[in-house]
Amino acid sequence: MLQNNPLLAQLKQQIRQTTPRAEGVIKATDKGFGFLETDDGQSYFVPPPAMKQVLHGDRVQAVIHENGDKTSVEPDVLVEAGLSRFIARVQKRDGRLAVVPDHPSIKIALKARIKNSLDEASIGDADWVVARLVRHPLKPEDRAFFTQIDELVAKASDPAVPWRVTLARHALEQECPDAGDDWPLRDEGLEREDLTAEPFFTIDGEKTRDMDDALRIEPREEGGWRLTVAIADPTAYVEEGHAADLEARTRAFTVYLPGQNVTMLPEQLADDLCSLREGEERPALACTLEVEADGSLGEYRFFAATVRSQAKLVYDRISDWLEGQGEWTPAEEIAGQLRALRDMTEARAAWRAEHALVFKDRPDYVFDLDPAGNVLDIRIEQRRIANRMIEESMIAANACCAHLLAEHVGHGIFNVHRAFDPEKAEAAHEFLTAQQIEVELEALSELPRYKELKRALESRDDAWLDARLRRFQGFTSMSARPGPHFGLGLAAYATWTSPIRKYGDMVNHRLIKRVLKGEQAPAEATQALTEQLTERRRLNRMAERDVKDWLYVRYLTPAAKAQEAFEAEIFGITRGGMRVRLIANGATAFVPAPMLHSDRDKVVIDDKEGRIQVEGEERYKLGDVIRVELIEAREETRSLVARPSA
Repeated sequence: MLQNNPLLAQLKQQIRQTTPRAEGVIKATDKGFGFLETDDGQSYFVPPPAMKQVLHGDRVQAVIHENGDKTSVEPDVLVEAGLSRFIARVQKRDGRLAVVPDHPSIKIALKARIKNSLDEASIGDADWVVARLVRHPLKPEDRAFFTQIDELVAKASDPAVPWRVTLARHALEQECPDAGDDWPLRDEGLEREDLTAEPFFTIDGEKTRDMDDALRIEPREEGGWRLTVAIADPTAYVEEGHAADLEARTRAFTVYLPGQNVTMLPEQLADDLCSLREGEERPALACTLEVEADGSLGEYRFFAATVRSQAKLVYDRISDWLEGQGEWTPAEEIAGQLRALRDMTEARAAWRAEHALVFKDRPDYVFDLDPAGNVLDIRIEQRRIANRMIEESMIAANACCAHLLAEHVGHGIFNVHRAFDPEKAEAAHEFLTAQQIEVELEALSELPRYKELKRALESRDDAWLDARLRRFQGFTSMSARPGPHFGLGLAAYATWTSPIRKYGDMVNHRLIKRVLKGEQAPAEATQALTEQLTERRRLNRMAERDVKDWLYVRYLTPAAKAQEAFEAEIFGITRGGMRVRLIANGATAFVPAPMLHSDRDKVVIDDKEGRIQVEGEERYKLGDVIRVELIEAREETRSLVARPSA
């Protein structure tokens, strides 16, 4: 009754108005106390009794208490809860039900109830669930934490736990969509050119089933090449507004995880009717483009077609053959095309290096799993010539798509990338100036001048400089209007080459078809759609990272027990230590500051500059390659801990 007393509430309000206060986010420690971190960089101690009223991540208002030279705070108003919907493990003790959030900084058991629609008997101790915080002790009329279990994600013994838990954490679909087996080819009023006799071929991974693109290339008498890119045509089967289309729009992308793909389109379409399988006739949207001898792009033509791939080729076999290795040999009519495609690729790469920008080659890490999901091996796949052949072909085709949509439609789904986050541009300029790199602030947001800057920076081959600049970089987003792609150095970029896997590419397919038919374009994509596409891509990448982290921990547990040593690159430095990436397998590990020296006072970490001094001498910096020993593999947090190797 006291809680509802209006006089007591008025008195509390008066006290709040007359006492020093702070607002910020709670950061918990594993020792019972915590800190309140304010937006202006202040940090206040939160004693253990007060921490029982809050959770890590809560944004709160708190009363500041001064006790001699010690300052602490007592949270008393919840601004925003750090937990809302979350993944947890069930805890059943003596008939009491609780959940423990799957969070590295929240390890307390929260009382729980089960949603009425769930069968309580089906949920056991240590099972994985989706839960929701429904009561918080800092909320009016709430006295304690209380949660509700909304969904059973996986039983504790389920071998698919890493995949199911990760997809549930990011609210991504667990299964491929199912929309029946009846998929007739639609009459879209398009005249399809019959290219079934042309020797098209695909290049993919050995196990790839959803093959989006097939190629045909011819050297031109006057020099250069004529490249035809044929792309799978799911919109020939899926009408806009159909249930499968709406589901694809929601999913936005196929999710690619080690050992499991969750398709955007029904598997009947993604892996069968639309996939450009060898020997099968397929509808396609195609583009023939002229590539000049110097690698520049000339005229292009989009059209609808019917194609039949005459060869399913594999990256490594092609690379081996072109490099004079291995025993595999392509048919002669394909062999000539592969040589021509290699030559075109080298010309395009050289042109882009001079007139646009080229990404540095980074290896891919491939997980080999057994049927139960255990990691057998992690292989390094380098970006070899065959990978580059496909990459250059797709970049050229997508550049043509961007030009077509910008010229004839005025909108579409464009990939827009700013080199630097607009809010960080001034800080980036100050950093470059401090490094004796003279550049005007405006050059960071103007594509031609940025390309000059980027080439100058790359000529330095300075790993520390590259790593520091990443702190200021912007992200790629989807936009309905054309905009520059600073990463590629192109004035506009719009993908249409992966419509089986990307909904934005389906949108662009439909716009291209309207141009071909001379129809008026529809209204441009809404901001809600482009923001959703951007967000879903972010979630997909996070899910891929999270599953890999889980599998890395399982795979490297024996190495941690044996304290095995690895070469590693430093890619992150914080006040608590440094993050490294193991070169042999791509796993990331944390090296805590106490591991850098037995006396923590002799370690000075400059997280802003990305440098670490030990005993007064610089010992580590961003971009360095060092040798580390794994010492812990923590599956509960999916994290690896390492120390510098002696």
